Amino acid sequence: MADIVTETSAPALASPSAIQTAEADYAAWRAWRLGSVVSSTGNLALVETRWLDDRDETTTEQALVGQPATVTATELSRRNLDTGELERGIRLWDADSSAIRAFETIEAFPFDPSWVIEARFTPVEGERTIPFEHIRDNGLTRDLVVPGDITFERDGVDYTLSAFDDDGTLLLVFGDPTNGEDGHDGTYASGRFLFVTRDGDRAVLDFNRAFVPPCGFSDQHNCPLPPRNNRFAVPVTAGEKRVVLRDGAAH
Repeated sequence: MADIVTETSAPALASPSAIQTAEADYAAWRAWRLGSVVSSTGNLALVETRWLDDRDETTTEQALVGQPATVTATELSRRNLDTGELERGIRLWDADSSAIRAFETIEAFPFDPSWVIEARFTPVEGERTIPFEHIRDNGLTRDLVVPGDITFERDGVDYTLSAFDDDGTLLLVFGDPTNGEDGHDGTYASGRFLFVTRDGDRAVLDFNRAFVPPCGFSDQHNCPLPPRNNRFAVPVTAGEKRVVLRDGAAH
């Protein structure tokens, strides 16, 4: 359920010009998405995430020893949930992974102008964090910086959503009743992601660009799950649905 806000929210439907721009750019965005997930370090290429203890000085070059020429190694870091200490990890990406070879498409809803929403962004002073559960953290949470509230009204309901700061961009993690449903309108079970466009106190949420998170492509990703206030009570019938592989499986 969404949080109810007492102040008057911005109107839900974006301006005609914003909707026109969103629709004109949609085909190019779809083509980019389908290409990006099969790139050499795209979502389908991730085959291993290896977390190292503080005594392990393995380099990316060492991690590639014995690997095929199609494999790339990168570094990443995170905070250990038990100790709070910074951990170093290595990821292996295979441009010829079995998932890339089996990839067919990402199912998506047809473009729907009613899901291009104009909202109000209200910043908060200081650094506010909200605990987000992650899919591979066994129920534990990680605090992510949420720089403000996103509010809007739709179908008589006032929503307050929390998008966190993803390297300077607002990333919304949301859920709705389509998640995990069978049939034509079912979407990825754990929820979907959406980058929010912000200009001052105005935010545009184009749910036609809602996308399957990286963990929907590889179980080596660790994705945040939607917090309670980011769960819609109504189906969000816009954006990507599920990943389809050549054997007919849908993630």
